[in-house]
Amino acid sequence: MARLRILASLLVLGALGAPSRAQLTQGVQPPKIDWIQRLGSEVPLGTTLTDSSGAQLTLADCLTDKPVILALVYYECPMLCDLVLNGLVRCLRALTFDAGADFELIALSIDPDEGPELAHAKLQGYLKEYGRTDADTEASGWRFLVGSKEAVRSIADAVGFEYEYLPGTGEFAHPAGITLLTPEGRVSRYFYGTEFAPRDVKFGLIEAADGAIGSPVDKVILRCFSYDPARGKYGFAILGAIRFLGSLTVLVLGFFIVRMVLRDRRRSRAVHPPEALERGA
Repeated sequence: MARLRILASLLVLGALGAPSRAQLTQGVQPPKIDWIQRLGSEVPLGTTLTDSSGAQLTLADCLTDKPVILALVYYECPMLCDLVLNGLVRCLRALTFDAGADFELIALSIDPDEGPELAHAKLQGYLKEYGRTDADTEASGWRFLVGSKEAVRSIADAVGFEYEYLPGTGEFAHPAGITLLTPEGRVSRYFYGTEFAPRDVKFGLIEAADGAIGSPVDKVILRCFSYDPARGKYGFAILGAIRFLGSLTVLVLGFFIVRMVLRDRRRSRAVHPPEALERGA
């Protein structure tokens, strides 16, 4: 009898568990989020957006002769977007480059229901984190923007940023990271996650600017590193390092050869001054 009761209990549990498995299999599919790299793709510069002051402008109005860091976020995100922006600010504080002088920053909300008031509050908060005051707002180089669903989606599609609204929670599922654009508005580099290595971002900005920013030493060091699109990071490039070391060796040898030649000439002149040669003649 005891065995029969145990068998009956197992059958009941199996019957109760069957719908649960069916629900997991046939229920709501997980949101589709991805980040497809589209290096070289041009963002739609004619897209109309709204800045933190409520003024309308196009994406082209936000571009200058400097590279751009683009962060696709939304301002009432419960966690991930703040992690991205906080990580970005920590990275920027460690850079020798200066926002507004060397590069531009754009944060764009993927939530079409968010307005310029939220954008303004976020701008002020992150300017303070970056070490700027209200008086620096115009020259900060950082814009917090909002836009219509179609406008934001067109920019996100151009950089391969796939996100989805979740009606049940009122939130957005989205990847985390930043995109670097050239001054002309073309996708140059991607950096994923919520923490960004200052060295990687610095190299990315130099490349996005086509060498227009950064010291000569930065550009020399960059030759020893290469961008890995799969990882969104810079790695040590063996071939580049070999070339650099080879060039450095040639320069050092050339320096010592020239130095030796000049030293021999000075010694020769000291032993046989030109005046003595003229008198002997």
